Amino acid sequence: MDNLFNEARATLRTVRDLLRFSISRFHESAVFFGHGTDNAHDEAAYLILYALHLPPGLLDPYLDARLTPGEVATALDLIERRIKDRVPASYLTHEAWLGEYKFYVDERVIVPRSFIAGLLFEQLSPWLEDPAKVTRALDLCTGSGCLAILMALTFPYSTVDAVDISPDALNVARQNVGDYGLTDQVRLVRSDMFAALEGERYDLIVSNPPYVNAESMETLPEEYLHEPRIALASGPDGLDHVRVILEQAKDHLNDHGLLIVEIGHNRLELETAFPDLEFTWLNTEGGDEHVFLLTKEQLP
Repeated sequence: MDNLFNEARATLRTVRDLLRFSISRFHESAVFFGHGTDNAHDEAAYLILYALHLPPGLLDPYLDARLTPGEVATALDLIERRIKDRVPASYLTHEAWLGEYKFYVDERVIVPRSFIAGLLFEQLSPWLEDPAKVTRALDLCTGSGCLAILMALTFPYSTVDAVDISPDALNVARQNVGDYGLTDQVRLVRSDMFAALEGERYDLIVSNPPYVNAESMETLPEEYLHEPRIALASGPDGLDHVRVILEQAKDHLNDHGLLIVEIGHNRLELETAFPDLEFTWLNTEGGDEHVFLLTKEQLP
C-alpha cells in the first residue's frame, strides 16, 4: 500500500486521477462507509474536495483541473489515513454535515447522522400545527449539539435545552452552539437522561439516544470503534435508553407536547416490548422504521 501511494504522489495530476485512485483503494481495502456517505465515490469526492478547499458536493467542474504536487500530497494523505487507521472521514476533517448545516466534530462525539434532522427541516409538518408555539424544547443525548441547534433555528421563539451525560460531548456542543451564535437560546446541561431536569417542561422533546444492542456492539466495523462507546451501546436489546425516555418523558412534556425518538433498526423489538403504545412511525429518508412520535397523552 505504501508503494502505491508513493507512486500516486509522483504521477497523479488531476482531480479525476485522484478520484479514480481513491475509489480503487477504498474498494481494495474494504473500508466501511456510514458516517455521512455510503459508497466509495462519495467518500473519495468529499475528502478530495475538502483537501483542495473546494465547495462540498461540487466535484464535476473540477474533474480535469491539474493540481500542484502539494495538493496531490495533501489529498492522498487524507485518503491514506482513512484507509490505514479506519477513521471516519468526519474525524479527519473535523466537520459533519446535516443538510446544509456544518458542525464541528472530533472523537469526543459520534458523527451526526440523524433522520430527525430531515423532519426538523420541515418543521415537523404535519405533526406540529403551529411551530411558533414551540417555546421550550429539549434535545436529549445531544452529543455534538446538532439537533439542538437545528431546533433553535427551526423554532426561533424557543429556548432549547441540550442534555448529555458526557462533559466531553458538551464541550463539543458548546463550540457548535457558539459557532451558530445561539448561546442565548441553547442551554447546555450535563445530565444522565432526565436526572438533572426536575421540574422542567417542554413542548417538544427529541432524542437520538444510544440504541446499539450488545450483540451488534461486538461486531461493529472498525470505523465505529473510534466513536464513544457510551454514545452507541444501550444494553442487551438496544432499548435501555429508550425505556427511560418512555418511562419519564411524560413528566417533562407540556399538554399536547410531542416526543420524537430515533431508534435505529429496533422497531420490532420496541413494539414487542411496548405492545400497548400507539407509536406513530414517521417517514424519513431512511424509511418509516427508524423514528417514532408519541404525544404526552399517549405516554404511559
